[in-house]
Amino acid sequence: MVIKRQIPNFITILNLLCGALATIFAVQGNLVMAALFVGMGIFFDYFDGMAARILDVKSEMGLQLDSLADMITSGLVPGIVMFQLLIRALPGGINSTSEWDSHSTWWEWNFPVLALIGLLIAAASGYRLAKFNVDERQTDSFIGLPTPANALLILSLPLIMAYQPHPIAVNLILNEWFLIGLTLVSCYMLNAEIPLFALKFSDWSFKPNKLRYFFIGYCLLLVILFQFIAIPVIIVSYVALSLIFRGKRIEE
Repeated sequence: MVIKRQIPNFITILNLLCGALATIFAVQGNLVMAALFVGMGIFFDYFDGMAARILDVKSEMGLQLDSLADMITSGLVPGIVMFQLLIRALPGGINSTSEWDSHSTWWEWNFPVLALIGLLIAAASGYRLAKFNVDERQTDSFIGLPTPANALLILSLPLIMAYQPHPIAVNLILNEWFLIGLTLVSCYMLNAEIPLFALKFSDWSFKPNKLRYFFIGYCLLLVILFQFIAIPVIIVSYVALSLIFRGKRIEE
C-alpha cells in the first residue's frame, strides 16, 4: 500500500529530473535538447495526475511536489529559453553561452540586459502555480494558461528554427520586439482570469469528453501536417475553444 501511494510521486520526480536536465541544456544554449527534456517532463506531468486518480492516492504532498516539478520544467526552463532567444535577437547579443567569459569580474556580463525580460516567464509561472494550489475553482478546469501549455509554446520556437527554418518564421522568432511582446503576453495569460478546459479524463466515455477527444484529434492532425509550427496554432486554438465554451464544464 505504501508503494502504491508513492507511484504518482515517483512519476512526478521523473518530471522534476527532466526539468533539471532541461535547465542544464538551456543554460548551455542547447535549446533543442532543452525542448526534448521539457517535452518528456510534461509527459510525466500528465500521467502522474492520471496515476493518482486511477490509484485513488491523491494527496496534499503530491500536489505540492507536482507544482515544484512544474516550476522547474514548465516555469524556469521556458524563462531561460526566452532569455537565450533574446540574447540571439538583441543587438550586441552573443550566439552561444560558450562565448561567455568565465574570468570576467563579478560585476561584468556579456549579454544584453534587456534579455533578462525573458525570466519574467519564470516569475509569472511561479505565481501561477502558487495561485493554482490555493484556488479551489481549478479542480476540473483551469483559470489562466497552464504552465505546461505555455512551456510548449515557448519551447516550440527553437524547434521551429532548428527543423523548419523558413525565413519568415526565423526572422519573426529572432525579432526582439516579437520576443518581448510574446513574453509579456505569456506572463499575462498564465495569470489571466480566463477559464480554460482541462484534458483530464474522469472516464473514457465519449459524450462527457467529446470536446477533449475532438481537441486531441485536432492536435494530432495539425502536428502531422505542420510539425512544430503546429504547436503555437494549437495553443491559440486551445484558448479560443475555451473562450467559445466560456469555461463551462465539458460534462454539462
